[in-house]
Amino acid sequence: MSSPFELRTGDTGKSKKQSMAELKLRRLTELNQRLQEDLNRRRIPVSEASIDLIAFTDKEPKDFMVPSRWGQVDKRDDPYAPQQQGGCCTMM
Repeated sequence: MSSPFELRTGDTGKSKKQSMAELKLRRLTELNQRLQEDLNRRRIPVSEASIDLIAFTDKEPKDFMVPSRWGQVDKRDDPYAPQQQGGCCTMM
């Protein structure tokens, strides 16, 4: 009767351990590379990002979802206002 932990024929334990070690090394190398990229990423202070965001919203078209910034919007110009229809049925 064979044991459940029997080695395959022609397979050595060293090659399996070596491939596992190479896999771990590759994963650590990839992780190190991603962390290095994060470290090299350009960073800016929050105050500068806020100023950029405010400048962006000043240049872009009106956002009807922010009435405090652009004032109240006329109902016919507001694309988010519920559309009033002539009745409950449509004739075809």
